[in-house]
Amino acid sequence: MATNSSRGNNINAPEGPSKVGEGAPPPVSDGVKGAVKEAAGQSDGAGVHAQGQDAGAAPTKTAPKVKTEKELEKERKKAEKAAKFEQKKAQQAAATTKAKEKKPKVPKAEEEALPPYVEETPLGEKKRLRSLDDPQLKAYNPIAVESAWYEWWEKSGFFQPQFTPDGKVKEEGSFVIVIPPPNVTGALHMGHALGNSLQDVMIRWSRMHGKTTLWLPGCDHAGISTQSVVENMLWRRQGKTRHDLGRKKFVDTVWEWKEDYHKRINNAQRKMGGSTDWSREAFTMDKNLSAAVTETFVKLHEEGTIYRANRLVNWCTKLNTALSNLEVSNKELTGRTLLDVPGYEKKVEFGIIVHFKYPIEGSEETIEVATTRPETMLGDTGIAVHPQDERYKHLVGKNAVHPFIKDRLMPIVADDYVDKEFGTGAVKITPAHDPNDFALGQRHNLKFINILTDDGFMNDNAGPYKGQKRFDVRYAIQTDLKERGLYVDKKDNPMKVPLCEKSKDVIEPIMKPQWWMRMKDLAQDAIKVVKDGQIKIKPESAEKSYYRWMEDINDWCLSRQLWWGHQCPVYFANIEGKDNDRSQDALWFSGRTEEEARAKAEKAFPGEKFTLERDEDVLDTWFSSGLWPFSTLGWPNKTHDLQTLYPTSILETGWDILFFWIARMIMLGLKMVGEIPFREVYCHSLVRDSDGRKMSKSLGNVIDPLDVISGIPLEQLHEKLALGNLHPSEVEKAKKYQKTAFPDGIPQCGADALRFCMVNYTTGGGDINFDIKVMHGYRKFCNKIYQATKYVLGKLEKDFVPQKTGKLTGKESLAEKWILHKMNAAVKDINEAIPARQFRESTSAAHQYWIYHLCDTYIENSKFIIQDGTEEEKRSAIDTLYTALDTALRLMHPFMPFLTEELWQRLPRRPGDETPSIMLSQYPTYDAELDNPAAETAYELVMGCSRGFRALMGDYNLKDEVKGFVQTYDDVAHQTAVEQVLSIKSLSHRGVTSIEVLPGSAPRPAGCVAFPVSSAAAAFLQVKGRVDMDEEIAKAAKKLDKARAAVAKQSKMLNDTNYQQKVAPDVLEADRKKLVDLESEAAGFEGTIKQFEALKLE
Repeated sequence: MATNSSRGNNINAPEGPSKVGEGAPPPVSDGVKGAVKEAAGQSDGAGVHAQGQDAGAAPTKTAPKVKTEKELEKERKKAEKAAKFEQKKAQQAAATTKAKEKKPKVPKAEEEALPPYVEETPLGEKKRLRSLDDPQLKAYNPIAVESAWYEWWEKSGFFQPQFTPDGKVKEEGSFVIVIPPPNVTGALHMGHALGNSLQDVMIRWSRMHGKTTLWLPGCDHAGISTQSVVENMLWRRQGKTRHDLGRKKFVDTVWEWKEDYHKRINNAQRKMGGSTDWSREAFTMDKNLSAAVTETFVKLHEEGTIYRANRLVNWCTKLNTALSNLEVSNKELTGRTLLDVPGYEKKVEFGIIVHFKYPIEGSEETIEVATTRPETMLGDTGIAVHPQDERYKHLVGKNAVHPFIKDRLMPIVADDYVDKEFGTGAVKITPAHDPNDFALGQRHNLKFINILTDDGFMNDNAGPYKGQKRFDVRYAIQTDLKERGLYVDKKDNPMKVPLCEKSKDVIEPIMKPQWWMRMKDLAQDAIKVVKDGQIKIKPESAEKSYYRWMEDINDWCLSRQLWWGHQCPVYFANIEGKDNDRSQDALWFSGRTEEEARAKAEKAFPGEKFTLERDEDVLDTWFSSGLWPFSTLGWPNKTHDLQTLYPTSILETGWDILFFWIARMIMLGLKMVGEIPFREVYCHSLVRDSDGRKMSKSLGNVIDPLDVISGIPLEQLHEKLALGNLHPSEVEKAKKYQKTAFPDGIPQCGADALRFCMVNYTTGGGDINFDIKVMHGYRKFCNKIYQATKYVLGKLEKDFVPQKTGKLTGKESLAEKWILHKMNAAVKDINEAIPARQFRESTSAAHQYWIYHLCDTYIENSKFIIQDGTEEEKRSAIDTLYTALDTALRLMHPFMPFLTEELWQRLPRRPGDETPSIMLSQYPTYDAELDNPAAETAYELVMGCSRGFRALMGDYNLKDEVKGFVQTYDDVAHQTAVEQVLSIKSLSHRGVTSIEVLPGSAPRPAGCVAFPVSSAAAAFLQVKGRVDMDEEIAKAAKKLDKARAAVAKQSKMLNDTNYQQKVAPDVLEADRKKLVDLESEAAGFEGTIKQFEALKLE
């Protein structure tokens, strides 16, 4: 939709201190002049047809000849024509030379830096608006714009859900989101900014639609992450471990640390404009949430869903705790690879398989086995072969002798599990350190021997290797096998190495008595509610992943060997005089209090003397997080919030925690409350850096949203790296990336630009590659909104009172009908896109309406009416301007809350409207009365014709005294052109002195060049005698070639039967219309060439 440019006026003003916005708007002619330059692709008015000096060519002298008066007159006219042509050629040559000359750069006058903005509004009060002439407000300044509003919103209670007088949800319904609680381990990152932006858009949109709305904030205690960070801090600052402090003092230290970082996180949430109800803020270790954890554990333990078992767990020797399968990542190796392992100075060898032999008891015979983990042979307690393997049948029932562990004999057993074709067909069995061997050991009653300490050293069962590190033993074992003649070979071996997600330590399978949760039955119920449509998971790829994981779910290991977290509410009964096995579930008693547990133990062991000892372990962080949607609303108490606002509306989060969190919330919500926790799940993409890499502190590509909002120099980015836990070598690597990605630091963008950009990134498809340049581009969009609103405010008289409603009055011009139609279409598109979670479509509709329809078209074109129209026309244009702007601000509010509030508060209210804040105003809704496709078609014809004239004037460097024609090819277009001819002229170049409208039946206007507007009309400019014919024919031929290629491409697509079947009918119809327009364009260029050829012959 090309229209007059806003160059040179205050709507498109550059940012920074300037005279933009002061006084009256510039004359219309300047705007038109700017539009001509823009249409011609110029910025300085110079072009290939720019005026040069007079060529001064003199005619050649010949012998005089007596001629008649008629001949002399004819010759004089011919000479004048030739002189004009020569002058034009000279002008072209001069202009070309001038264009090639490099203009000396004029140094820009240094702008005086603004002092830091100081807010004068007392904290929590409604913002005291300053004059837009204030130096801080002349150009868009996000610091000034975003100041004071949030504190007023919060203090006024605008974020709290509004109920009916009898405490029920409002008639419009409810919309509730519980925020995915960020880990209380540090600053927020761009992933949080993405999720928060999307959630606040949905919340603010729902609130403005009149719903009872709640966005509940909170933080997660993040057991492993938080304890790890605090332990590292303790060691760095004091050289102490948690054991030096003791459990109570260490936990107190973590609470102190948590309070500090919790405040930082909440500050960032506020700075981003999130309209969360802080009066309901939750923390996973709050009193009520802890009570919910205890209630859930006790109930599930009583019914046997939670049980005690001594099983293999994923053990992290660095963190000294068990992990669930979801907290372990598998690194794929194709062969021998050296990896960094925490606690080792040298890299450790993986991706190999070592073959060696075990001696057979009482003979000289040996049996060959293989392993990818040579150190685990110290825990071997048996060897398995296939029952039908003839090579080993004679050995079944005999024993192999361990070469390093005195008196350890290992039975040779037959089992169908063994693949006799793989390797040697004999498998070493390490039941206490391998998941597959665990089952073999149970079937054949083998010994389960643990060889590792919790720290990853060899224990007493490792014989001569006791006290050595596990991976040092990996090499020592191979050396010792060689010395005994038992070593066979070592080969490359593709494999997966399990790594701890947090510490990157290599995971060890170790036998540990732990608390487990049975998941199969819970998973079946959770699958059913999604398949039944009670919960919708978007995008579709996330739903498919959900089914895959849930259908193959394993029991959940709940225990964590940490101090920070929810201590397991279960007690071990030490019965006097008995051998008490801590792995026996029957000796453990859960209770909401110790007294309750004691009563259960007394009932189980009447007359026995015992002492109770509480389990020191804590529960997996995700156990408490799984209760989040209902524990935050008051469960297990029957609170008003729980009864009115549960189930919640939507859970918006990253797809990477689909199994960690989302699935568990669904299972626990159904189990504990008897209802689904939410009706919809939307999984957003992961935010990666501009190179597509996952954001990581060690790479230096983690971006703090506060740095984007306020801006930060490169040096300060470097300084922040030093404050973290990075190794010096990682700090240097991170600095290198920052220098490349942010050579000048991160520019100040503001919260509104940050939010809009993140929402616009969201397509529901692949991951997001974040680029700060794109983000800063949306700051310029904010400036456009700011300057446009300033212009409109300048057009409103001090005593201006808007119409009571934005309904049609019947006095609207075609331009007004057009903008109201476009406004209505944007309203419809956004109101359909947000509930459909088509977030990019919503931002695109808002952006298109603001930039292309309101700013670049209606505001520009309304200047003519406001300046030269009758009083009635002026009033109608300004009323429409008010409606278009007021609607635009309300449309934009969910995306840009600060900027829209700042500007909306400056607009006069309609009579009777006392709405205190834009966030409580009514969101625009579709109005069928404003739909006007006929006005859209008509006005776009007007704009297309005027655009054509400006383009042609620019293409041929024509300045004045040019006649134009509009030729129409159907009755509707002809009537529009006739009625709007004055509008077309006023929107065209001022050099177009007159415009004549011709019907399609009329011959093509002679001596003209054409601009094809559409299949319904074309614009013509009379250029005969003012251009170089041959040059213009060549230019038109190039354009014709491009047009023909476009016609061929469009025709091929439309003739493709597969395409015809795939696309929607309205899309197909639009593509057919596009083909007609392209064919019309090609025909226009053909006509231009013919016309120039004819002109040459005149």
